[in-house]
Amino acid sequence: MKTFIIAEIGINHNGNMKICKKLIDVAKDAGCDAVKFQKRTLNKVYSKEQLKSYRESPWGKTTYDQKNGLEFNFKDYKTIDKFCKKRKINWFASAWDLESQKFLNKFNLKFNKIASAMIIDTKFLDFVARQKKHTFISTGMSTMKNISDAVKIFKKRKCSFELMHCVSTYPMNDETANLNMINVLKKKFKCNVGYSGHENGLVISIGASAFGISSLERHITLDRTMYGSDQAASIEPNGLRSLVSSVRKIEKALGDGKKRFLTDEKVIAKKLRAHL
Repeated sequence: MKTFIIAEIGINHNGNMKICKKLIDVAKDAGCDAVKFQKRTLNKVYSKEQLKSYRESPWGKTTYDQKNGLEFNFKDYKTIDKFCKKRKINWFASAWDLESQKFLNKFNLKFNKIASAMIIDTKFLDFVARQKKHTFISTGMSTMKNISDAVKIFKKRKCSFELMHCVSTYPMNDETANLNMINVLKKKFKCNVGYSGHENGLVISIGASAFGISSLERHITLDRTMYGSDQAASIEPNGLRSLVSSVRKIEKALGDGKKRFLTDEKVIAKKLRAHL
């Protein structure tokens, strides 16, 4: 199985279209299959008190200023849509509220994504599942019941989906990765399972690919020292190229599990067993 590799741009574009396009270029040139964004309707996701609260940022001194500075509008996404078509790479986004999902539906996207934060919102899940688009469902911050409830909705609506094992800490500590959950989810829900990682470095994501994951998602950035809450747990361009190359190599190395006595081995065996 070829792993579908998703470069999560998320909000690491910092509201700057030049940075955004550079990140799309990085993802495409590294060999990723898609780039992903995040979409929020601020007054639906955050309370008035939160939005009014003090927060220093390049866009102002309130949380609203900061969050609004990180949001792209319809014109921006039209630009993204056009640029991704030009570069021949898929794009999609995780909506954090119903209004944002309806916004994304204005584009002819091939995929939907359920963010870990949204997996407990059954009405939202049902709305997405009714669209019948293949959906990636992240399972961070959830119980097995939460996951089971989500799976039931997508199966009821006969909507293609895959789960993504995820631990929602930023960055994630290595000892909490629990990669064995990938096989647990496969066995329990009889579906494809991917991995959405928030760890520092590449080793755990490369390790996850050895579990036969169907998809791999990692945040990407031009520079981990840039402003933003997701930058530190993101991968820079050289790291992304290395990750994609490593995953593709492991895919080939996994094989089909059938024992073979290779022709090349027979030549070696004749030499090494000559004394027998």
